Amino acid sequence: MAGPAFRAAAVRVRVPATSANLGPGFDSLGLSLGLYDDVVVRVADSGLHIDIAGEGSETLPRDESHLLVRSLRTAFDLLGGQPRGLEIVCANRIPHGRGLGSSSAAICAGIVAARAVTIGGDARLDDAALLELATEIEGHPDNVAPCLLGGFTIAWTEHGAGRAIRLEAADSVVPVVFVPGRPVLTEEARGLLPRTVPHVDAAANAGRAALLVEALTRRPELLLPATEDRIHQEYRAPAMPESAALVERLRVDGVPAMISGAGPTVIALVQDESADKVARLAGEGWAANRLALDVDGASVLPLGS
Repeated sequence: MAGPAFRAAAVRVRVPATSANLGPGFDSLGLSLGLYDDVVVRVADSGLHIDIAGEGSETLPRDESHLLVRSLRTAFDLLGGQPRGLEIVCANRIPHGRGLGSSSAAICAGIVAARAVTIGGDARLDDAALLELATEIEGHPDNVAPCLLGGFTIAWTEHGAGRAIRLEAADSVVPVVFVPGRPVLTEEARGLLPRTVPHVDAAANAGRAALLVEALTRRPELLLPATEDRIHQEYRAPAMPESAALVERLRVDGVPAMISGAGPTVIALVQDESADKVARLAGEGWAANRLALDVDGASVLPLGS
């Protein structure tokens, strides 16, 4: 069987930052944020050339071990075969190791770019298969789902495969992210989680996660109680004490704040009129950013835009 044919022109993919867990929605809820990495991929005659600007430009590998390249290769295998060579240019804006989905962004950029540069790629790898592949590479779907789909997502695995549905967050909700200077490894944060939690805490989280779906889509005034968590943030606090303290301080002031993903970034979901005021509450050592809600997810864009 003949391998796939590839487009001669380069393709440009834009992928958003994401915030997972969102308080009680551990490993299931995710939100797509208006902060983006851009990747341009072109099939070349031979070799592998990677240019990286922005976040990770001094630390990321420029060989086959790069997560973006590994994701491209995995997708090309599913699409029927590898190109002779690749030229890749990355413009990274999503902070690394901060709980804003930089790894998921790299995975999604790779598999979307591989599909886009392969002639007939959409037919060989549809959107459902794309989510399954991203989940397989990442290990869980809570970040890759909002990265691919945009918006507010509920993700789960069924028979080992990633699944997700997309909902529209209320227009009045504004994410404010507080990014510290020091990263925390996801593996370190996840390693602090206990194997079991008290039944009463699990039941409380189930109720708050259900409430969060209503609060984030239609009733933002309920976001403070809806973002209460009992099963992961407290256990992870020793790895990020400053983040835990900021969450507590903001919540005491009535701000719906929580750890973003595995941390250490703190995210607050606030009403539009109070976003700028909330952004000034963090103090020194934090880069506070008011972001838009991303609605497009991973997108293939014209090269010149």
